[in-house]
Amino acid sequence: MICGKRSCNPSGNGLAMGMGEEWRRIVADADGVPESRYMEKLDILVIGGGIGGLSAAIALLRKGHRVTVIERDPEWSVYGVGIIQQSNVVRAMDQLGVLEAFLDAACGFDAVEIYLPDGTRVARIPTPRLVEGRPSNVGIGRRALQKVLGDSARALGAEIRLGVTVELLDQDETGVFVRFSDGSDGRYDVVVGADGVYSQTRRMVLPQAESPEFTGQSVWRYNFPRAEGLDALHVYNGPTGVGLVPMSADTMYIYATTPEPDNPRYPVDGLAAAMRARLSGAAPAIRELAEHITDDEGVVYRPLEGMMVHGPWHAGRVVLLGDAIHATTPHLGQGAGMAIEDALVLAEELSAHTAPEEAFAAYRARRYERCRYIVEASLAICHGQIGKGPPVDNHKATAEMFAVVSQPI
Repeated sequence: MICGKRSCNPSGNGLAMGMGEEWRRIVADADGVPESRYMEKLDILVIGGGIGGLSAAIALLRKGHRVTVIERDPEWSVYGVGIIQQSNVVRAMDQLGVLEAFLDAACGFDAVEIYLPDGTRVARIPTPRLVEGRPSNVGIGRRALQKVLGDSARALGAEIRLGVTVELLDQDETGVFVRFSDGSDGRYDVVVGADGVYSQTRRMVLPQAESPEFTGQSVWRYNFPRAEGLDALHVYNGPTGVGLVPMSADTMYIYATTPEPDNPRYPVDGLAAAMRARLSGAAPAIRELAEHITDDEGVVYRPLEGMMVHGPWHAGRVVLLGDAIHATTPHLGQGAGMAIEDALVLAEELSAHTAPEEAFAAYRARRYERCRYIVEASLAICHGQIGKGPPVDNHKATAEMFAVVSQPI
């Protein structure tokens, strides 16, 4: 296990050489090889200040664009549990140029262990490293990840506006007029909707697109001091799927996926007792751990929803990424990873095309099958756990997922 500082080689961010016209610049590809391209320096609005939106801001800023990020939450708050980031995300963080800060805030590990519901270990799967000398997986607090990405975006020049939403998107052949909830307005060359599974942007520009559907399952999360010897992600199979994730040198979190067929909404008071009750039939080690779930406000409960937009991912000069266009359940730990990869590919394609709509079509062409696989494979595990589909071999599904995401984006 690797918890602490690691060096990295950030990708080059190029030099801006002009404004408002087509201009030649030298950009560095992810592998650091300079490549000459014609591109235009664009004014870009990113709607959503979460993982996908901030990753898009960083990637676009490194390509020389001017970026404004708006976020509806005036406090820019993030719930305080952790998140799994797999090997493809470690590679993506390297490409974004934030890997050192990312690893400083995280805990790296190189294996996944699979357990039966009774606690019997059935497999330890070594996971592939995609960046030399770096861990293949990372556990990190969501607040820590938000800070890494937010600090980088601001340092690169992003304007970040909090407590602001979009009231109007009015576009023509040359740009998008945007009216904001605070009464201000602006005109942008491109708008990126990274505003999550309940995306307002998607509803505005793709009203006929698919909508998120409740799966019949929810996830519970809670932070703990890290268990001695926890050097991998531990995954427990069963109707209640349980996982233990190292998050730093001193902390870990537990997640549990449970059947919740009526999609209930629980009050905060009583959440700890409710989570303990759902772990009463888990493996002995998990039951023992569950006795320490005592803080109602420390429990994070979320219904699980899925969605895959099979049609266009853009309308004119407005394009979507991440959960706004392909929302997955957490069973393969790839929701954030797909959004981060989206951001990198979108920035690359905008640099490779003079017309935004051509760039958006190329972006979707590169991303669709990979994202569809993650959504469908994750849902298959979910449905197998709650009896809505055949049981899925977690060992096989996890190994297959790593084989897929290790491929270049």
